[in-house]
Amino acid sequence: MNNVFNIKRFAWFFKKSLMERPVQLAGFVLLTLAVDLAVYAFAKFTGSFFDVAQNASFLIGLIGGGCLLASFVFGHFSSNASGSSFLTLPASHFEKWLCGILITGVLYVVIFLLFFRAMDSIFISIYHNSLDKNGPFYKELYDAVQIFPFDGFVASRGFMMFFNFAGGMLVGSLYFNKAAFIKVALIAVGFCFGAFMLNLFIANLFLKDVDNAFPYFLVWISVGKERGRLELPGNMLYMVNITFLYVLPIILWGLSFLRLREKEF
Repeated sequence: MNNVFNIKRFAWFFKKSLMERPVQLAGFVLLTLAVDLAVYAFAKFTGSFFDVAQNASFLIGLIGGGCLLASFVFGHFSSNASGSSFLTLPASHFEKWLCGILITGVLYVVIFLLFFRAMDSIFISIYHNSLDKNGPFYKELYDAVQIFPFDGFVASRGFMMFFNFAGGMLVGSLYFNKAAFIKVALIAVGFCFGAFMLNLFIANLFLKDVDNAFPYFLVWISVGKERGRLELPGNMLYMVNITFLYVLPIILWGLSFLRLREKEF
């Protein structure tokens, strides 16, 4: 039998991982979906535009829920007893790591996207049906509100942040035995704040009247009453996108594999 990966052994282990803690796993997912529904409804019924409700609920549900689940997947190591029991299960460390990756990066994402699409469609359908078909602006109002695109700018940035932050949570859950979600969240906030301040400092060294600086993408400059932005050159922006879309997530998710492997020795 292959010591690294065996499909039957992995299927057994994956099923065991889901059935061993079904209440906790289902609870995390249902809580996330309920909060997501509440965010969407609150944003919409308090007078916000649909794009605000869509963007907020998508980012909170995908990133927040995904990170919360990622901090729980390897929660076996929160105590020595459960950690030892987990490590002695008849499965390779690659299979144990792959199980956590599939639960966090595939299963949750699929469930969330299906739920979000259904929720978004219902809200938009209600809005479209509430419009006066005989009104002079019916077509403009109807066309202004459409299904949230999963291949749009906000969604692409949401997926990017999810794979980076969830990867960090997976690593953190293996390093911190208690309150991993809070500790990694504080580290992530500190890192983002530090990156913002560093980028703002560098921008002020070379430019005048810098109003704001989004880390590694663009700088906002105020000139009198006007406000404009400077973006990175195309080739540099491409490299930054590649780093955050692929390189950093691969490093983080790979580190979780190496850390899990260390736990087994």
